[in-house]
Amino acid sequence: MKSAVGTATTSWSLVISDFKELTKVRLAVSVVFSSIAGYFLGAHQLDMVSVLLLAFGGYCMVGASNAYNQIIEKDLDALMKRTRNRPLPAGRISVSAALTTAIVMTLLGIVSLYMLNPKTALFGALSIFLYTSVYTPLKTITPLSVFVGAIPGAIPFMLGWVAATNEFGIEPGTLFMIQFFWQFPHFWALGWMLDEDYKRGGFKMLPTGKKDSGTALQIILYTIWMIVISVMPAFGFTGRLLLSVPAAVIVLLMGLGMLFFAFRLYEKRDNTSARKLMLASVSYITLMQIVFVVDKFSETLFWFLK
Repeated sequence: MKSAVGTATTSWSLVISDFKELTKVRLAVSVVFSSIAGYFLGAHQLDMVSVLLLAFGGYCMVGASNAYNQIIEKDLDALMKRTRNRPLPAGRISVSAALTTAIVMTLLGIVSLYMLNPKTALFGALSIFLYTSVYTPLKTITPLSVFVGAIPGAIPFMLGWVAATNEFGIEPGTLFMIQFFWQFPHFWALGWMLDEDYKRGGFKMLPTGKKDSGTALQIILYTIWMIVISVMPAFGFTGRLLLSVPAAVIVLLMGLGMLFFAFRLYEKRDNTSARKLMLASVSYITLMQIVFVVDKFSETLFWFLK
């Protein structure tokens, strides 16, 4: 009996592990975090049911996108060291099982987001379509795939605002642009690190196709644009999306820190510098969103602590 129980436990742990890998749980959680940050920024009054619907629906939509992606790229993933042990190329999950999982998560995600409002569901469905039907096929054709992929990748921060307000305007548009420009230095740094592996799978991820000064220069330029857009709310151009001067200074300094690593990559052009930039970009996007949210609620927090 103990042996049977142990085997069943191990089996379930493997199923859960493969599900997490199929849906890319870390990426999905980071996307949910961005969505919730956007919700906090847009909401006049916080509603935990809405937050839970947004978190669940957001996870389902991202998880479904990742599952579709791995179904399409199953044979290419088998060629790369980084991905050859994923559930599909390794044979631990069948294509039919992965497709069923993706479809169920798509439906659950759309329904959950629709319960918030139709615009949120529409943007969620658009992100799945662009990621699966446009970005994924283009990855083996042209480096411009990164531009297309940056669109669904930038939707989550904006999605939270739309979920809270049922409106699309300058505020969610600004949140979208921040995360849109951020993705280029982030993914090109990752693409730099994994360039040899990506080439085994036939993926064209770097803008010049090479780990050269041209790619590094574009990383610098997009990082500068990201910094500019990130501090714009401090100047009153972005409607109800505001940022105090102290918070803007913090965001600016974090952005300049990321820019420093971008210049180091331009100078050294090695994988170590690319890795440092990639890690800096992950820290930036998370901390920037926290600063925006804390800044909005700073007066309330001050009153509460007082």
